[in-house]
Amino acid sequence: MAKYTLIRIVKGILSAVCVVVMIMVLVYSLMDRTVIFAGDPNYSKMQSNARTTYEQSRYQAFGYIDYATYSDYIKGLLASGEIDDETRSAALKIGITPEKASETANEYIAKFTELYESQGYTITRLDADRKSNGQVKDGGQAVIFASRDRPLIKRVLSYFTNMLFFDNVHYVDESVDIGERALTFTLHDPVYGGEKFSPAIMGNGTLHKYLLYFDNKVPFIHQNFVTLNLGESYTVNRGVDVFETMNATQGSYVLDTVEYPTGLVEESADDLHSATYVAGSLDQNAMYAARFVDDYTHTITHKANFSKLGFSFVIGIIATIIAYLIGLPLGILMSRYKDGILDKVGTFYIIFIIAVPSLAYIFLFKAVGGALFKLPTTFDMDNGTAAMYVLPIISLALPSIANLMKWMRRYMIDQMNSDYVKFARSGGLSETEIFTKHIWKNAAIPIVHGIPSSLLFAMTGAIITERIYSVPGAGNLLTQAINKYDNGVIVGVTLFYAVLTVVSNILGDILISTVDPRISFTSKGR
Repeated sequence: MAKYTLIRIVKGILSAVCVVVMIMVLVYSLMDRTVIFAGDPNYSKMQSNARTTYEQSRYQAFGYIDYATYSDYIKGLLASGEIDDETRSAALKIGITPEKASETANEYIAKFTELYESQGYTITRLDADRKSNGQVKDGGQAVIFASRDRPLIKRVLSYFTNMLFFDNVHYVDESVDIGERALTFTLHDPVYGGEKFSPAIMGNGTLHKYLLYFDNKVPFIHQNFVTLNLGESYTVNRGVDVFETMNATQGSYVLDTVEYPTGLVEESADDLHSATYVAGSLDQNAMYAARFVDDYTHTITHKANFSKLGFSFVIGIIATIIAYLIGLPLGILMSRYKDGILDKVGTFYIIFIIAVPSLAYIFLFKAVGGALFKLPTTFDMDNGTAAMYVLPIISLALPSIANLMKWMRRYMIDQMNSDYVKFARSGGLSETEIFTKHIWKNAAIPIVHGIPSSLLFAMTGAIITERIYSVPGAGNLLTQAINKYDNGVIVGVTLFYAVLTVVSNILGDILISTVDPRISFTSKGR
C-alpha cells in the first residue's frame, strides 16, 4: 500500500505540474496580452509615453515580462551608496532627445545598457513627446527602460520554487534597523493584554509578527512558519495572494474591542495575529503610529461571512449528502423493480438531466424557485437568510442524484445477473436477503470510490451554479478571474483543483481497497 500510494503521489505531482504548464502556455503565450487592459480604468487615462511605461509595468506585474527602468536603476545606485545626490540629479537629465542628455547621463545610460543587454534585455528609449509649440505633452517625458519576455520554463520554475514561503528573521532588509532579529516565546499573548494564558511565538525581522498562536477559531492553533503561495491576484483582489483570497472571510466587518500595541483601545475588526511587516508604514501613516510600535501594521480584518472556499464547501457538502441520500436508494429501487413505473420515471429523469444543458435547467430552477416559491435567486452576504442556499443546493444536487441513480441501477442489475446470485436463489435465499447481503454490498463498491472526490470537490464549487446565483465561492472566483484576465488567480485556482483531483483519486483507491477484499495494492513474490 505504501509503495502504491507513493507512486500515485509522484504521478499526481507530475500531473499537477503538467496542468499548470498547460494553463501558463494558454494564458501567457496563446492569448493576446493586451486584453488585460480591457477593464483597466487607469489605462484609458494614460497617454503618450506614460501609457507605454504603464503597459510595461502591468506586463511585468502579470508575469509576461521582466522590466526595469533607468530611473529605478539610478535610485538603486543612490540607495547602495555608489553615487551621491548630485550625481543622481545629473544622471537623470536624459534630455528630450539623446543629443540633449548630460555627459553624466550618457555615462550611466551606457552602464545601464551594458548591464541589461548582457542579461538578454532589450533597451528602449522613448524621446520626449512634444506639442507643435515644442512643449512636452502630459505624460510625454522621455524615458529609458529595459524589458525581456519571461521564458515559460523560468515562469514555471519560479512558480513552484516560491510556492512554499519559509518565514525567517532575515526577511526584512538587513539595511533596516529594527533592533534585535529574533523569535520570542511567550506564555501570555499580548493580543489578549498579556493576562490570559496563551502561548505564542513572535518574530522580529520576519514577515509575520506571529509565527505561532492560539485562538478560538478552528483549528485553534495556527502557524505562519510555512505558508502557501499560489501567486498574486492582479485584478480580482489586487495585490493579495490567491490562497488568501480563497480563505479570507467576506461581508460586513465584525467589530470587537481591540487593544493595540501602543495601548490604544477601540472597536475594530483588525486581527492582530495576522500582522505582517510593511516597510516604512509607521512613519508614513499617522493612524498606524497611533496603534502600532513597529512596522508590523498590515492586518486582516474579521468579517461576518464565510470565505469563498467556505461558501463552496457548505453548499457542495449539503448538495452531496442530499444526492447520496436520495440517489442511491432510488437507484436500488429502480433495479429492484426493473421496467416498473418507478424505473421508467427514474430513467426519464436521468435522460432529462443528461440531455438538457446544465445552464438551461439551472436557469429554469432559478425562474421557478423565484417566481413560484419566492426563494432568493441571488446571494446577499449582509442581509441574507438560509433560504438563499436552497436554489444553489438544489441545482447542484439534482444532476448528482441522476448520476448516482444511473450508476447504482447499472451496478445492481449487473450483479443480479451474476452466477453467485443464481446460486443464492437455488439455495433458497429470499430476494430481500440476496439484495441486502450480496447484491447491494458488491454494487456499492464502485460507488465508494467516488465518495472522496464528491466531498473534496465540494470545496471547489460549481462554476456555472455559483455564477448564476452570484455565490461568492471558489467557482465564481475562477469565472471572475477569467473575465478580468487575472492570470495569477487562474493559475492558482487551477493548481488547487488539480491537487484536489489527485488527492481524491488516491483516497478513493485507499477507500475501495478497505471495502473490497479482492483489491490489494501489495505484491507478493512467488
